[in-house]
Amino acid sequence: MTRYLMFIIVLLTAVSLAGCQGDNTAQAYNVSTGGNAHEGVKVIEAYGCGSCHTIPGIHAADGMVGPPLYFMSRRTMIAGELPNTPDNLVKWLKSPQSIEAGTAMPTLGLSDQEAKDAAAYLYTLK
Repeated sequence: MTRYLMFIIVLLTAVSLAGCQGDNTAQAYNVSTGGNAHEGVKVIEAYGCGSCHTIPGIHAADGMVGPPLYFMSRRTMIAGELPNTPDNLVKWLKSPQSIEAGTAMPTLGLSDQEAKDAAAYLYTLK
């Protein structure tokens, strides 16, 4: 094998492996919600969101009442009612009944910061 061919094989192998080293866990960072994804995990667990929703990365979050929350950051709408923006997601989390009266999603009494933190986590679901 020529040195050139060996170089190409090594280079292609290195490039393909570089793409496999991503970390898919939630990172503690502020998104445009003003929240923190790691704190959002705590909020989601404390309020029992997983009893109604399947939520990736949340222990025992395998509920079947509400929709699964996979790929939340890619969705265009929230609850079929609102465009998926950070402000709208926080609004929905704080007061779903004010947006869709009679929805199965209860008003949980989240504080502003708790809603921002939960939204920050949900936006890590890509």
